[in-house]
Amino acid sequence: MRPDPTTDSAPRLIPAGRAWLLDVVAAILVIAPVFAPVPFPELRPSSPLVYAIAIVPALLLPLRRRWPRTVLLACIALYVTALVLGTLLPGVALSMVIASYGMADRLTRREAAPVAIPAVVGLVGVSIVIELTTGLDTRFLQVGLMVTLAGALGDAARSRRAYVEAVIERARRAEQTREAEARRRVTEERLRIARDLHDAVAHRISVISLNAGVASSTLETRPERAREALATIRTASRDVLSEIGSLLTVLRAPDESAPREQPGLARLADVVESVRVAGWDVVVRDELDRDDPADALPLSVDIVAYRVVQEGLTNALKHGTARRAHVLLRRDGDEIEIVVTNPLDRTPETASPSGFGLVGLRERVESVGGHLDAGLAPGGYRLAARLPLAVTPGGVR
Repeated sequence: MRPDPTTDSAPRLIPAGRAWLLDVVAAILVIAPVFAPVPFPELRPSSPLVYAIAIVPALLLPLRRRWPRTVLLACIALYVTALVLGTLLPGVALSMVIASYGMADRLTRREAAPVAIPAVVGLVGVSIVIELTTGLDTRFLQVGLMVTLAGALGDAARSRRAYVEAVIERARRAEQTREAEARRRVTEERLRIARDLHDAVAHRISVISLNAGVASSTLETRPERAREALATIRTASRDVLSEIGSLLTVLRAPDESAPREQPGLARLADVVESVRVAGWDVVVRDELDRDDPADALPLSVDIVAYRVVQEGLTNALKHGTARRAHVLLRRDGDEIEIVVTNPLDRTPETASPSGFGLVGLRERVESVGGHLDAGLAPGGYRLAARLPLAVTPGGVR
């Protein structure tokens, strides 16, 4: 069964809460050979001291989790002491194997090697010397191999556990990253929807409001002017309903299967005319040569440029006092400059528009690597944007 990265941890052979079971089994295996009837005299304790040496490792092994190096060295020292006294104790040899495994399982190779290698070499060397001097069959080769193999198995278990922990941690981080990315996309989508909704509604609602005022004030004195204003209201209302319907279609569509068509500077005349029919004098200086490939705008920049003009004229309708506006589009090096200004006959109550329109427009401009300035200028209000003619991924030029 594969681990769950949100709840699981690296598996161990015996749960930490039941480690005492392993200690009990180890103690039985270490002590049992002491009292077992064996036909070989060198395997039977010959004195009370040797009996004590055979039993002490059973008491030391539970301490290997806290002091693994000390317990291994103590077990080796007890085994060598028994050899010096002329007795080969299988239980003590087993304690060395268990201690070797425990140390390699809990310490890194860099921490365990300086202790394990000299200890095993010393054990084998002393065993050889004792065998040559006393004639006792110390079985040094088998004992040395068992201790070494136990250490290798412990190191393998530790390495596997570390690998599983690393895999689980990577999975947990990947899950957190996916959740953060999902939250980021949701936030970006909410901002995009807010910007699109503002772009679809704000300008035409301003046109409707202005023309409604014109119609009410000229209904009796200039009925033909009132009829023109009502026709403009009807057209603007139809357009805004169409925009909202298009936006809702995109929101209800799965994924991005139904992308919404975004307007560009090709529709500049429409947004300018919607302001002019409301009685405003709008002057447009378009110095861009759209037939020249050098002045061709990337699609994203073309959309943002249109939104800059639209937002500038919307702010003029809502906050302007002179019923005049000026739009400038020109190339400046590797950028295009878009400036929308409207004169003010008097100082407005607020220093500048501060609604969500400018916030969303600034986000749009920055998304293509451009820069936006908005605020009061000599003689009126000025909205200026500089957009790059070439956009690299991420909006960085």
